[in-house]
Amino acid sequence: MSTAVSAVTAVPLGTEVAPVVRAESLYRFFRAGDEEVLALRGVSVTLHPGEVVAVVGPSGSGKSTLLACLAGLDEPDGGTVWVGGHRISHQPEPLRARLRARYVGVLYQHRNLLGHLTVEQNIGLVQRIAGGAARSHPAVLLASLGIADRGAAHPDALSGGELARAGLAAALANDPLVVLADEPTGELDTATEAEVLAVLRRHAMAGAAIMVASHSPAVAAAADRVIGLTDGQVTP
Repeated sequence: MSTAVSAVTAVPLGTEVAPVVRAESLYRFFRAGDEEVLALRGVSVTLHPGEVVAVVGPSGSGKSTLLACLAGLDEPDGGTVWVGGHRISHQPEPLRARLRARYVGVLYQHRNLLGHLTVEQNIGLVQRIAGGAARSHPAVLLASLGIADRGAAHPDALSGGELARAGLAAALANDPLVVLADEPTGELDTATEAEVLAVLRRHAMAGAAIMVASHSPAVAAAADRVIGLTDGQVTP
């Protein structure tokens, strides 16, 4: 497998392209005592370059589990996930980690940054893990998100809006082919939520695939496509 990382590039309109992410018949089970919880029940999804997809559904419907399986952070009990043409599911963790570092940006409502590192150091760490190929300098990336002056700050010194932008900078640090965002705007005001969605849209326009799991009507309204989940199944 090549060690090169392809930069995100714009996809011409009308061009037929392969999906960035393809998941087939995903099942995920959890045990709580004697009870078995079916978090995913045969979920199949594809994500194509240039699109923003919203995953909606009530709490406990399987949204976070789906994103974790797509990112290779969790293993499905059944089914298969391909990212960037490579199978990421049912692989040794070191290989999953390498594929994730090259192709996937993950954005959470919380836990996106390491608290003992500055914002710039967090971004630099993400880039080094992926191999250190030429990308935007952390300061340039932060400037594009309007927080150029916060690179030397630690996460606990940031406001809610600054923290959201810093987490987004870390998720985009490697020009990922796909961004998987789990409730990234859940605690943001309307204006900051719109700014985060605008940044994700710009990244999609550059050729990436974006999937956002959210309860927010604004996220669903901004998406090109909406996938509904209920009790671990895709709703019609």
